[in-house]
Amino acid sequence: MTHTIMHFEIPADDVARAKAFYTQLFGWQIEAPPGFTDYWLIQTDAEGQALGGGLFPRQMPGQGVLNYIGVESVTEYAARIEALGGKIVMPRSPVPGMGWFAVFQDPEGNAMALWESDPTAGQV
Repeated sequence: MTHTIMHFEIPADDVARAKAFYTQLFGWQIEAPPGFTDYWLIQTDAEGQALGGGLFPRQMPGQGVLNYIGVESVTEYAARIEALGGKIVMPRSPVPGMGWFAVFQDPEGNAMALWESDPTAGQV
């Protein structure tokens, strides 16, 4: 597996303003997936083949864009991050039916996230 950026997230103080900005600037399609009320998926190309992302209301001051890196195991890579001097700031959590993620800070204080695809995530 190549460990590449799989998804990005953009927090916004004014979601409508951010949606209008990115739609008008780049032509991105931004729509809420079924069952979501405070999260919108960003499709960066018409065919849905390019890297996509999400848009959501900012949850804390200073919260910035977050990139998700694809890994084979969030648990394994979380342990590696800590062994290398990073810090897990949000532990492994499910996105039901999609996968698992965890948010970390590198030793320089930059926030990134891990992503492990798993359609059984969150099932009891």
